[in-house]
Amino acid sequence: MESVFVDCHCHISAREFEEDLEDVIQRTREARVKTLIAVTEEVREFNRVLQLQQSYPDLVAPCLGVHPLQSCGGPEQRSVKLQDLDEALPLFYKHREHLVAIGEIGLDFTPWCTPTQQDRDNQVTVFLKQLDVAKQLDLPVNIHSRSAAKVTIETMREQGIRGALLHNFAGKPSVALEGVKAGYYFSFPPAVCRNQQREKLIKQLPLEHICLETDSPALGLDKQVRNEPRNISASCRYIAEVKGLSPQTVQLVTTQNAHRLFPRLTHTDTH
Repeated sequence: MESVFVDCHCHISAREFEEDLEDVIQRTREARVKTLIAVTEEVREFNRVLQLQQSYPDLVAPCLGVHPLQSCGGPEQRSVKLQDLDEALPLFYKHREHLVAIGEIGLDFTPWCTPTQQDRDNQVTVFLKQLDVAKQLDLPVNIHSRSAAKVTIETMREQGIRGALLHNFAGKPSVALEGVKAGYYFSFPPAVCRNQQREKLIKQLPLEHICLETDSPALGLDKQVRNEPRNISASCRYIAEVKGLSPQTVQLVTTQNAHRLFPRLTHTDTH
């Protein structure tokens, strides 16, 4: 396999990229990023991701999912409710042929986002429903787990989920290793370079369970600057440094991991 990157979790459909998308894509290709696994957070993004796949069929690999926090078009976020899935459910099945995963889905128990037990219960219900869809469609899941790492991994194990990527994982190493036992993968964006807390976690995770992501336009090297998929090499270099490996090794193994986790990438791959 040639030396390319797979960005396993990014928001290429985000508004932040609308003005200069062509340039962003150009820079992405120049940085040898072969695949962008494009996740959604809300139903209103589904069409945009599917359109991007039509425009860039060799680059954009769509995931559809409803995130545990919903913005409802404004700055305020609230916990997801079952009704938020009403519009999404038929679309998962309608577009099943185009999807490489269900995501971004998961749990977010950050206190200021989910103040009540009802909020948490709603999130779990929505999460279970989308895990069920993933099982029916035989797709892996692209996971958000903030302040909820243990519950998220336990829930997936109980539901018999075999393929999962826990993106920007910040849970305890002991919890992550439970995920490794279940066969799950963990990805880290460029922002880890400015967060020493992840070092211990990355050291303990086997490279065979690590993938690369940018989560662009968020979680870049600099909080104030829009992140882009081309910055994936920063994640690669940081993981290599922490693990005492060459960036080439990390690049090769994480790309192989991505293809193992998202088998549909291999079907659409051109090399």
